[in-house]
Amino acid sequence: MNISASITPINSPTPQSVPMILDSLPQPVVEGQGCPRRARLQIDLILLAIEALELGGSEAILAFAEELDLKGIVKNRVNLWQMRSTNPMRRAHIRRPLSIMEAKALVVIGCYIARRLTVVIRQLLAIHQQMVEKQLPLEQNLRLSNYLERFRSHFKSRMNSRRSGVLALHSEEKLNELAITLLEQLLFCTGTAGMQRFWISLFDGEVE
Repeated sequence: MNISASITPINSPTPQSVPMILDSLPQPVVEGQGCPRRARLQIDLILLAIEALELGGSEAILAFAEELDLKGIVKNRVNLWQMRSTNPMRRAHIRRPLSIMEAKALVVIGCYIARRLTVVIRQLLAIHQQMVEKQLPLEQNLRLSNYLERFRSHFKSRMNSRRSGVLALHSEEKLNELAITLLEQLLFCTGTAGMQRFWISLFDGEVE
């Protein structure tokens, strides 16, 4: 749904237009109007893991935006790309703030998708644990290998290889570790008050 706002600036909806679902996440007290660097990075990576979990992940994000009445914030594919490109590790990094409301919308969408994928996430983490315990190469399990391969491919194609944070993840082993860590975080989001706890964790050390 398109809402014209001749007085209100773009990305700054009036209080009446704020979807109620976002009220479930507390308002952090941070400097400036946008999210800190770590929050922007972590939100994008969580969504990257979702895209690696299932084909059409970006379409699912937009579909959930509409289902959760967040279309006024996550309007379309271009708008979603602009928000995610506030991640400073991106190749096409955009120097614009990610507002708290935009971040809330992305976290809510990500957590709802994670809930839908709970069984898949649990299975992949169980497989990973079994492979590690048996000291078997992760590539020997097709399902886990497919997820890890897609995540590595997404990460390498979208992140700027010249950034120090990306350079530290240049090896397949490091990227696999990150992919598994993100799976654990997604599972954490599906637990009791997981969405709220994940949201608060994004601002640890940033909140006054």
